[in-house]
Amino acid sequence: MSNITESLENLARMDGAIVAALVDSSTGMLLGGSGNGLDLEIGAAGTTEVVRAELKTIKAMGLRDTVDDVLITLSSQFHVIRPTARNPEVFLYLVLDRDKSNLGLARIKVKDVDSQLEL
Repeated sequence: MSNITESLENLARMDGAIVAALVDSSTGMLLGGSGNGLDLEIGAAGTTEVVRAELKTIKAMGLRDTVDDVLITLSSQFHVIRPTARNPEVFLYLVLDRDKSNLGLARIKVKDVDSQLEL
């Protein structure tokens, strides 16, 4: 198990990583962050709306499924959003430079961090 700070710093050290954060989607509050280049408070609040909408949609459709991750692709960035296994209202948020990162590896690393994260 690892703590929040260590986990986010681990993600932020990945090739192409810009920022990594842990966010509470019930409040939109940033629980921790690492990296620089983006305003994490704004990113956390905006991404919270994406997570809330997806969880609400799954519930409304009566699906007995969970979200592994949500991927948003921009022309210059990838945004990986992963609700944590222990508490789906809390999610990991990783922003990557599209030209400098490996998306497949990033998704695996976020999953690994989720499995080891102490909340």
